[in-house]
Amino acid sequence: MKRFSFILFLFIISGSAFSQTLGLQDAINIALKNSLDLQLLKNNNEIAKINNNIGVAGGLPVVTAGASDNEQVIKVHQKLNTGTIIERNAAPGNNLSANVTAGMLLYNGSRVMATRNRLEQLEKQSENYLNAQVQNIMASVMTAYYDVIRQQAYIKTIDQSIDVAQKKLDIVKTQQNVGMANNADLFQSQLDLNALLQSKQSQLLVVDQAKTDLLLLLTLKPDSLISITDTIIVDKAITLGDILSQIGKNADIMAASDQVRINQFIVKEVGAQRYPTLRASAGYNVTRNQVAAGNVLLNQNSGPSAGLTLGIPIYNGTVYKRQERVAEINVKNAALQKDILMRDYTAGAVRTYQSYTSNLRQLETQQKNVELAQKLLDLVLLRFQLRQATIVEVRQAQQSFENAAFTLTNLSFAAKSSEIELNRLINQIKF
Repeated sequence: MKRFSFILFLFIISGSAFSQTLGLQDAINIALKNSLDLQLLKNNNEIAKINNNIGVAGGLPVVTAGASDNEQVIKVHQKLNTGTIIERNAAPGNNLSANVTAGMLLYNGSRVMATRNRLEQLEKQSENYLNAQVQNIMASVMTAYYDVIRQQAYIKTIDQSIDVAQKKLDIVKTQQNVGMANNADLFQSQLDLNALLQSKQSQLLVVDQAKTDLLLLLTLKPDSLISITDTIIVDKAITLGDILSQIGKNADIMAASDQVRINQFIVKEVGAQRYPTLRASAGYNVTRNQVAAGNVLLNQNSGPSAGLTLGIPIYNGTVYKRQERVAEINVKNAALQKDILMRDYTAGAVRTYQSYTSNLRQLETQQKNVELAQKLLDLVLLRFQLRQATIVEVRQAQQSFENAAFTLTNLSFAAKSSEIELNRLINQIKF
């Protein structure tokens, strides 16, 4: 957790609308700073740190002090063995007492140590939950960030196709001026160009909405203006062996392991209730009783005291024994939950890696397809200019180029998404 905690305070901005070029690291820093879920987990982690103390576990002495001062008005009627009778109405009296007492637990079946270990494990678990949330936020932001880049890449492809459509229209106009083209080709060329311009406008809307989704993850105003200029670069060095060997580092699995140990300490705490409890106490007491009439006008005592208290549980209806058995079952349940998480995350890692490697293999081929489609488009456009190709052939070449470029962009995004998920599964997201 320490490797991520410094991120939380690096990038300070206000929640108001802003306009800037947004990099990936900036986006992650903003999301981590503004996340309400993360702030909640940070507070829970702080609570766990405060509670992780030997005093909370009951292992420190308890010192108390008390004092009382009571004024009285009493009626005195005493008959002494000498035959003297003392009587007085409304005699003032005063009772004063004060004490300081210290108590210390000496033995209770090691329950204090079990409690202290459980509190320590709870703090570690809260850190793992916090770490898991950090990883989840980073993964979500990175995926949304690269989705914006993907949508912007579509616009670049459409722009290239628009350039071709404009050249095609210019060629048709030139040929028409010399009587070598008809109005049908002119109208079709203009329609093709208009269709591409409309597609660009629709894609610009998709980009704006993708940015809005990203701003939502950053907890910023949705009307904030951001510019993203990055490209998608995929790490091709990930291996399945490395992922599976480190799957146990997943923060959720580590938190599940913490829960197993927490339940084991609870078993010890419950079991300790069946052992004797020995406490030591010491103190200093002062008492002073004074009345205005009677045989004893003043009685004052002071001095230290010390003692031991032993409590031995004999029988309570087998409650402690049953509580211990329930605690042992909870340990088994926690271990099963950890195994379930390990199974599910391992299967998820394998599926994600299969998608990752498939996308990488297709990327190599698709890159060649895009190059071929570009060459084909250039060739057909040249042939069209020489009146050796029809307007339909140019449109088909354009569509082939667009489809190849779109597929390449989708494969890059899919491979990057798989890379992010694999790194999230092993708690090692990089940016």
